Amino acid sequence: MNISVKAPVPGALEAESAQRFRDGMALLAGAVTIVTTDGENGRHGFTATAVCSVSDAPPTLLVCINRSTSAHPHVLDHGVLAVNVLGGAQQALSSAFGSRSKTMDERFAGARWQRGVTGAPLLDGALATFECRVERVVEAGTHTVVFAQVLDVHLAGEQTDGLVWFARRYAVLPTSC
Repeated sequence: MNISVKAPVPGALEAESAQRFRDGMALLAGAVTIVTTDGENGRHGFTATAVCSVSDAPPTLLVCINRSTSAHPHVLDHGVLAVNVLGGAQQALSSAFGSRSKTMDERFAGARWQRGVTGAPLLDGALATFECRVERVVEAGTHTVVFAQVLDVHLAGEQTDGLVWFARRYAVLPTSC
């Protein structure tokens, strides 16, 4: 494909436009997940909405991790992660994993967990859990973009409402309309 640009492409948003960018992104709904890892440095996890599918051949997810989150270095060091997709009743757990004031022990104490094939903690009652191995890492602004190869998928036995983040608050989407 040959793409020609007829007009000059504007540069990146100016610094004063950063708030407008954040306001716009607040209107892009995202599924709420808890990303977890375990290894030599112990269990770690954080709440994330910047998770999406890249490919189904091979199955690959993209996970964006803010470098200031305490779990960031541990996901990279361990090389494995689990993406636990939350249901509507799991808002409090999401808030705990998103809180900088909670220790990892306090975060994990709020639910039951199992170990998967990667060793990463799998949330009992998650809508879906993707067990992954870190395949590629790209630094972008304040975040690390992780391309994660999916090694196993666990689906909830029964369908329940989904939890999303929209307009800077939680919303629950029913599985049936």
